[in-house]
Amino acid sequence: MKKIRTISQYHKLRGLSSPSHPLISVIDFAELCNPINQDSFSFVFDLYAIALKRGFIGKMKYGQQEYDFDEGVLSFIAPGQVFSFDINQNDKLSGFLILFHPDFLWNTSLSKTMKDYEYFNYSVNEALFLSEKEECLLHSIKNCIQQEYSSNIDDFSQDLIISQLESFLIYADRYYNRQFLTRKKGSHIILNEVEEILNSYLDGNEMVENGIPKVKYISDALNVSPNYLSRLLKTLTGKTTQQHIHDKLISEAKMKLSTTNLSVGEIAVEMGFEHSQSFNKFFKSKTQFTPIEFRQSFN
Repeated sequence: MKKIRTISQYHKLRGLSSPSHPLISVIDFAELCNPINQDSFSFVFDLYAIALKRGFIGKMKYGQQEYDFDEGVLSFIAPGQVFSFDINQNDKLSGFLILFHPDFLWNTSLSKTMKDYEYFNYSVNEALFLSEKEECLLHSIKNCIQQEYSSNIDDFSQDLIISQLESFLIYADRYYNRQFLTRKKGSHIILNEVEEILNSYLDGNEMVENGIPKVKYISDALNVSPNYLSRLLKTLTGKTTQQHIHDKLISEAKMKLSTTNLSVGEIAVEMGFEHSQSFNKFFKSKTQFTPIEFRQSFN
């Protein structure tokens, strides 16, 4: 495994001249001089990396998952994350690589919002598909970034580059959002799995033993991050994971109130609430009725 701590180190490894800026670099894949001779190799960057690859032949793993390049071309890697390649000879590899150090973001607006770009997470394991028009747009932003840091650095340079990086990431966010919407088969599978996990949790003893299911419990069961799952569900259904959990709890509570003789306190315990007052407050916030009012109106 090769650990890349600086942009200069990567430039030296790949036979490139010294970078024009110590904290950000745009690299044309066609200009890489030193091929990596191993059939398989792993990297850990202390940098953010955005790669647009055309003509890539081989397999990539991000963390423990295979990264799907079958249809997409644009990939994102965060600092400290492991990625590896099993490659064939990529003589026709084209595209670009944007590297930037976390220190470049310090005290900027982007430092506060980087966590919102969830496609840097391990949980996203497919490259982003781009139309020809979209690819041209991102190439133009990349060119602006490269031109700015290659010019004389002044008091405006960092702000201008940060704004261009933000534009690039926001466009990528839009395109990933579209990709979620067009992955109908996979989306239905995710929705079905969320439903099955919640049904299993409610049908067993876990509600009594562990309380209300947490978003992290669902995301861990699906092997994705909590933010990624909530964003995916929000895109597909208009509801976050937390809202799906609450809807399921209300549905279960209504069933118990309308078909059993259990007291409200007993139902509260079975639903994972420590106190019936908490259950009453939760139920009314979602239905505009107290549990007793709902039972009476239903009867």
